[in-house]
Amino acid sequence: MRWLALVLVLVSIGIYYLPDFAGPSGGMAKVASGSLPRVASLKSPEPMNGEVGGATEQSGPSCVRLGWIESAERARRLVDNQPLAEEAGFTVEEVERELPPLHWVLIPPQPEDVALRQFRDIQRQGIDSYLVTEGENRNAISLGLFESRESAISVLEEKKRQNLNAVLVNFPRNQISYALSFEAEPELAEELVQAVKADYGSNFDFVEIRPCEGVATPEKNP
Repeated sequence: MRWLALVLVLVSIGIYYLPDFAGPSGGMAKVASGSLPRVASLKSPEPMNGEVGGATEQSGPSCVRLGWIESAERARRLVDNQPLAEEAGFTVEEVERELPPLHWVLIPPQPEDVALRQFRDIQRQGIDSYLVTEGENRNAISLGLFESRESAISVLEEKKRQNLNAVLVNFPRNQISYALSFEAEPELAEELVQAVKADYGSNFDFVEIRPCEGVATPEKNP
């Protein structure tokens, strides 16, 4: 009996002190005291590969080109009228342009004596014509040059009714034209374009305003 009483005493002591050794029930972790960090103190994450962070656009000069101008003298007058022409570096470009061909009604080349005899006969009939004296169509007889194909065909049919062996061919042609080009900051470029257009007094065939080549742009930089 004394042993049983001793065992019961020891069990009671164990039950009394066991919670202090086991810690808080349910395995819950302690919450640390203190305040949350301020938003301003949080560090922004580094950009991932391929992302652009904080890029700013870079501005640069514009390259401008206006044309066409019918003569070099007219182009130079337009430049002289611009007070900032020297600062913008105006230049006059001379360009040989290929234009749409004309439609040529002619009697094909013949031996010189035959062509001359037929030409004189046509002239006596009062038909407007001229004898070609040089080039690959030398000794041909021209009966008219036309921009309109319809007009050329109408004349061709008329000449055939007059028993002339006329044909219709293309007459290639080029034209020397002039353009102005300069370089300036975008705001000044726009101002100069308006000034030149006002001085010219009619519409240009084209006005090109674009970033000058070699100027850095956001698209070109990683």
